[in-house]
Amino acid sequence: MKGRGCWETASVRSFCSSGCLNKFKKDDSGDDDEEPAAPADKSELHHTLKNLSLKLDDLSTCNDLIAKHGAALQRSLNELDSLKIPPESGEKLKVVNERATLFRITSNAMINACKDFLELAETHSRKWQRALSYEQEQRVHLEETIEQLAKQHNSLERAFCNTPGGPANPSKSLSEGSFLTSKGENSEEDEDTEYFDAMEDSASFITVITEAKEDRKAEGGTGSSSVDWTSADNVLDGTSFVPKDSCKVKRRVRIPDKPNYSLNLWSIMKNCIGRELSRIPMPVNFNEPLSMLQRLTEDLEYHHLLDKAVNCTSSVEQMCLVAAFSVSSYSTTVHRIAKPFNPMLGETFELDRLEDMGLRSLCEQVSHHPPSAAHHVFSKHGWSLWQEITIASKFRGKYISIMPLGAIHLEFQASGNHYVWRKSTSTVHNIIVGKLWIDQSGDIEIVNHKTKDRCQLKFVPYSYFSKEAARKVTGVVSDSQGKAHYVLSGSWDEQMECSKIVHSSPSCDGKQKTVYQTLPAKLLWRKYPLPENAENMYYFSELALTLNEQEDGVAPTDSRLRPDQRLMEKGRWDEANTEKQRLEEKQRLNRRRRMETCAAGCGGEDEKESDSYAPLWFEKRLDPLTGEMACMYKGGYWEAKEKKDWHMCPNIF
Repeated sequence: MKGRGCWETASVRSFCSSGCLNKFKKDDSGDDDEEPAAPADKSELHHTLKNLSLKLDDLSTCNDLIAKHGAALQRSLNELDSLKIPPESGEKLKVVNERATLFRITSNAMINACKDFLELAETHSRKWQRALSYEQEQRVHLEETIEQLAKQHNSLERAFCNTPGGPANPSKSLSEGSFLTSKGENSEEDEDTEYFDAMEDSASFITVITEAKEDRKAEGGTGSSSVDWTSADNVLDGTSFVPKDSCKVKRRVRIPDKPNYSLNLWSIMKNCIGRELSRIPMPVNFNEPLSMLQRLTEDLEYHHLLDKAVNCTSSVEQMCLVAAFSVSSYSTTVHRIAKPFNPMLGETFELDRLEDMGLRSLCEQVSHHPPSAAHHVFSKHGWSLWQEITIASKFRGKYISIMPLGAIHLEFQASGNHYVWRKSTSTVHNIIVGKLWIDQSGDIEIVNHKTKDRCQLKFVPYSYFSKEAARKVTGVVSDSQGKAHYVLSGSWDEQMECSKIVHSSPSCDGKQKTVYQTLPAKLLWRKYPLPENAENMYYFSELALTLNEQEDGVAPTDSRLRPDQRLMEKGRWDEANTEKQRLEEKQRLNRRRRMETCAAGCGGEDEKESDSYAPLWFEKRLDPLTGEMACMYKGGYWEAKEKKDWHMCPNIF
């Protein structure tokens, strides 16, 4: 029996030292939809195969030891069988003998399976290497072709500029602009420049940066005035350097750290594929301690862009700031992969910050299925914003798509400029396996309905095979005649810039990209850094940290008073889940009562149409600009707050 202990020790040591099982577990945790990252080095594949071969050698050694000591064990058992032993012990010895034989057979099968796996991996590896080499060759060939085309285009452009009928040949340098890049200071160096292609989702224009001649008029130059920055452009200077609101009211700067609770996501989500996300009962473990109304209010974090836009005398310059404001609303979402609380029907959220932010904001949940929130903002600086956003979302197994529906209105009182736009689509990837990450995609058109100016913004979706920067946003601002005035570029999670267009070469046949010659870019907006310890506080911004802070005088329907959300913020998640179930059941009971009351008063109409809930502070009106019915603020909230009279508010908590 001494051989048995040696056999077990040798086999366990050999198999554990190989680390093969851990390797397989690590390699099996990937997903097709990866978070934006650099491509893996080609040599890594060879290194992995080499390691697999070494592990197989370890397994083969283990197999030899198993066979050797297994045979020794078998002989020992046979010798024991030949001895004169009591019948009861003989039966037990026979069972041990059978188990030893079965274990040896199983061990051999395991080794053979590992050999088959390595052979399969080597076979597919050769196929992958050939496919990868082919794709790399094709990409290099395409890059060389595009580089040659870009150089030819540049030569033709210089030739055109040097013709008597062409424009003056300004001192210029090509830069990456939006989608095509070269490095160099003067046009003479263009032949030696390096070009990069975007491969996917490239826009339909190229930017060429020219040197600014701001002092040309002062020096008595004869250049075209269209190249000079006008005095009105100074409004755009230093926009992104506006300091944060110097709060006169001291507000909190942290919340309790997020607890580390484990939860099996797949056990909950596997029965939810294809269903409307708002109809799926979710534990608070997937939430952040803010409601959707508070999340909507976060769009105002960079309100100073609109305060700045009030002073613009040029509508196209004002459009640049409005566009930057529309992009800035996504900056907090890059790390915010948790779900906000679905507001209860009739729930409200106010942000009364006239003193420190110069505005008053009110949100109300006006519909529960589909979830819809109405929002109205008044600024003492001379602008108003309103919207009704309906959230449509679908769980697709590997990702969640969130589609905000509804128009956003922004009006400047002094000029009468009225802007309308809609939000882009948000996608949360790697729901089941891998690291969660969020992306924004789609096109946004901002229209000034007074001047007919337009801004076309493109949120470039992330692509693993693209050299484009992740989370990229590009755009063009045009007047009512379709003439482009500004090129916008940046990323929705960091910053936005604008470049004034001084000359454009439109495409004649619609197939070639338009070339915009621009002045150097000016910074419109830059994201504020996150607070210290933000990773443990749901990645909340400084404004988000204050939104659920308790305040006196708010309506009894305010999100700050929602008990399950408050319990979650305090880290008491089990209690929060219990309270959440109570609130949802109370909401269902209230809906049934409304349906019964309405059915009795309406003569038994279809119950599906009988839940005629009417919002308290908003009312449905026809939007004359979009032709859609939308909830708009009808007034009365701030007067009720001043009187401290909330008798009309429903009991929803």
